[in-house]
Amino acid sequence: MPAVSKGDGMRGLAVFISDIRNCKSKEAEIKRINKELANIRSKFKGDKALDGYSKKKYVCKLLFIFLLGHDIDFGHMEAVNLLSSNKYTEKQIGYLFISVLVNSNSELIRLINNAIKNDLSSRNPTFMCLALHCIANVGSREMAEAFASEIPRILVAGDTMDSVKQSAALCLLRLYKTSPDLVLMGEWTSRVVHLLNDQHMGVVTAAISLITCLSQKNPDEFKTCVSLAVSRLSRIVSSASTDLQDYTYYFVPAPWLSCKLLRLLQCYPPPEDGAVKGRLVECLETILNKAQEPPKSKKVQHSNAKNAILFEAISLIIHYDSEPNLLVRACNQLGQFLQHRETNLRYLALESMCTLASSEFSHEAVKTHIETVINALKTERDVSVRQRAADLLYAMCDRSNAKQIVAEMLSYLETADYSIREEMVLKVAILAEKYAVDYSWYVDTILNLIRIAGDYVSEEVWYRVIQIVINRDDVQGYAAKTVFEALQAPACHENMVKVGGYILGEFGNLIAGDPRSSPLVQFNLLHSKFHLCSVPTRALLLSAYIKFINLFPETKVTIQEVLRCDSQIRNSDVELQQRAVEYLKLSSIASTDVLATVLEEMPPFPERESSILAKLKKKKGPGAVSVTDLEDSKREGGEVNGGSDRTPDTAAMAASNASTPSPSADLLGIRSAAPIGAAPASSGSLLVDVFSEAGPAAPASAVNDDGFLRFVCKNNGVLFENQLLQIGIKSEYRQNLGRMYLFYGNKTSVQFASFTTTVTCPGELWPQLNVQTKPVEPLVEGGAQIQQVLNIECLTDFSDAPLLNIKFRYGGALQNLTLKMPVTINKFFQPTEMTSHDFFQRWKQLSQPQQEAQKIFKANHSMDTEILKAKLLGLGTALLDNVDPNPENYVCAGVIQTKNQQVGCLLRLEPNAQAQMYRLTLRCSKDSVSRRLCELLAQQF
Repeated sequence: MPAVSKGDGMRGLAVFISDIRNCKSKEAEIKRINKELANIRSKFKGDKALDGYSKKKYVCKLLFIFLLGHDIDFGHMEAVNLLSSNKYTEKQIGYLFISVLVNSNSELIRLINNAIKNDLSSRNPTFMCLALHCIANVGSREMAEAFASEIPRILVAGDTMDSVKQSAALCLLRLYKTSPDLVLMGEWTSRVVHLLNDQHMGVVTAAISLITCLSQKNPDEFKTCVSLAVSRLSRIVSSASTDLQDYTYYFVPAPWLSCKLLRLLQCYPPPEDGAVKGRLVECLETILNKAQEPPKSKKVQHSNAKNAILFEAISLIIHYDSEPNLLVRACNQLGQFLQHRETNLRYLALESMCTLASSEFSHEAVKTHIETVINALKTERDVSVRQRAADLLYAMCDRSNAKQIVAEMLSYLETADYSIREEMVLKVAILAEKYAVDYSWYVDTILNLIRIAGDYVSEEVWYRVIQIVINRDDVQGYAAKTVFEALQAPACHENMVKVGGYILGEFGNLIAGDPRSSPLVQFNLLHSKFHLCSVPTRALLLSAYIKFINLFPETKVTIQEVLRCDSQIRNSDVELQQRAVEYLKLSSIASTDVLATVLEEMPPFPERESSILAKLKKKKGPGAVSVTDLEDSKREGGEVNGGSDRTPDTAAMAASNASTPSPSADLLGIRSAAPIGAAPASSGSLLVDVFSEAGPAAPASAVNDDGFLRFVCKNNGVLFENQLLQIGIKSEYRQNLGRMYLFYGNKTSVQFASFTTTVTCPGELWPQLNVQTKPVEPLVEGGAQIQQVLNIECLTDFSDAPLLNIKFRYGGALQNLTLKMPVTINKFFQPTEMTSHDFFQRWKQLSQPQQEAQKIFKANHSMDTEILKAKLLGLGTALLDNVDPNPENYVCAGVIQTKNQQVGCLLRLEPNAQAQMYRLTLRCSKDSVSRRLCELLAQQF
């Protein structure tokens, strides 16, 4: 770039800036600016033509005034005129002014584009760079339309200078991000990819940013970049710091380029070519080896550059998840960082190890660092690092260390930061249930949890412990005894009173033989907490009292006196008053047999997915739920505790059949109680198999699609579960490619033999969808889980779904199951951000009748705003804010990526809360997609 000559200094500009800085008040500054604006306006309008220097000076002053926060409404034409100058400084100021002040809708855009074209064709590298910088800075659609086809030619031309190639690559990247539909590489693809072999490292660094972005959208077109990237990475990694002197940063060769290359490789699966894969593995091993070498400099820049490459390499190793040796080495390297004096390194190490813990190859290696992680949880000063330590403990937990980890988490809860206590409580509750070796330990853990952090124990947690106690006869007596002892503490949390009231009301008779816990002692203990509790808890205690009358007739008189007192039958709260009156009447007029029938022990709860997981998954941040925790229990419509699960207060309410449930009671599922005398459901927890020994299930004879619709707007969760088998699913999609992980869990203690899975594409689906599967292990041990990976490629739009057939032998009997896999066309959406103007302009363009699909339907689930937004985001589209004139409506935009074409889709959802109705409208560039999406989505809301 040419140097500025001595005569190019603008004295008038320097004086003006000095005057502004010397102003004593805002008013003085405005007065000086207005005076200067008047002078500039008169100069521009004067008869005397201004020379280039004067124009440049005055345009600079206008630019400075604009940067001070004042509006500029003139001078644009003079700036455009500067573009035709042959002097670098004048042209530079012209482009600078245009980049900052000219709107993309300006009438001058055509003149600016002409000037840019002239500079691009001038072959003057300095002028070409200025023009490219201006295009990138403005980045408007008009400029993309004008230059998107020209810039790739400049980029790959053999006579283009290196500095221009760098600018062209970054300019093209900017245009692609703003207008991807206009930047079509086509014939230039292979030549752009081969820029990775360019001799100039700056060109390679700029080109790789462009290629990475293009690869994310069109991976197939750019897959040849993998071998070139590995080759370039190998040359950098194996070079000495003296080989790349111009690009060595504190003894680290080309760190930025190395990171970009490693990030590019994360866009693709492991190379299929054995030689390329071997070379890449060698590169990763070299990076891990260099991390072990003594530092060549004590400066922080050296360690930052070195560690940046290391962490990017570890991310690639985790992404591939196919090299056990590298995964273990990466884990060991991260383990060294756990005690590093640099806080950021400790944080990053914990975060990366959370992901490593989910890999079957590195899980055991991660577990070896448990003591270090526990120490970090106790001693770290930074709360964010402590939170990552808690996440890692959660991720590394299994049957072998569950008791230790849960105990440490409980210990930490007593002093934990308030910001993470609720999340910690949920994690302890999940782990206690998932890895419970006996029920007494589980009950002790949850009660201890309530004692330590009662304010942060959500309803889902104590609902769950009651469900488990109800469903297991062998733990009921122990639970009653334990909760009775816990209630004797002077300061007892209200959640403990709720659990105690319910369990003693149901199973107090199991401990009534001990004089220390006689019926009256139990009642007096509960009633001593009554006046300290909130209205819902008092209502639950009244239900427990009427249960006591059935269990212990000797307490009838005492309890009736409590129910008869004015504070109950004349209570200002309608719910408490109604319960007191009805329970009093029921105990007075009903015979012993009738009372025993109405108030008999609750039947087992039907097993549902644990809602504790759904609560935890709402927490943001890495490590909130590990990859192995595939149970996604967030039910449609915002149901509490797994949908139709009853809450503990269901007992007496369902039994009495006398009171009308309040709205809050209905929210908790009062009307969905299981009928009395219902057969006990399987007591196996959805989280794991530790809660039951289930018998064999009958072979399936038809396709099971119960779980299919639940996965339209989510990618992770439990696809299927019966008494024998649990199938979890975790999937991720990028452009037209997808990868699905299926987890088959044996819930029994008996081995599954001849375990086989087959994926088929029925009917017309096979030319539309390509599904490749990896074989699974034929033996699944009792209580074990195996994983299967599926690679999915969308060739064109489709409406059907592939079928998964599972066969295995259990106890000599052949089990046969066929499931509909949750692969729908919306999984291949790429979100598209649009302005209101662009959205409705595109909406009008898609106006042909066959392009629109519309459905008006009754709301099937809750119309809660946050739930609706979560579902629309889960659909895969971009949720556009402030676009629809009606703020109650939701609009979305996205592009479905298939191998053969792209299908643009616009969505408009209009809810009517009063009528509990929706109108759903979809407009797509392909009519079959509109109809299919409309069918899928109408069942989600």
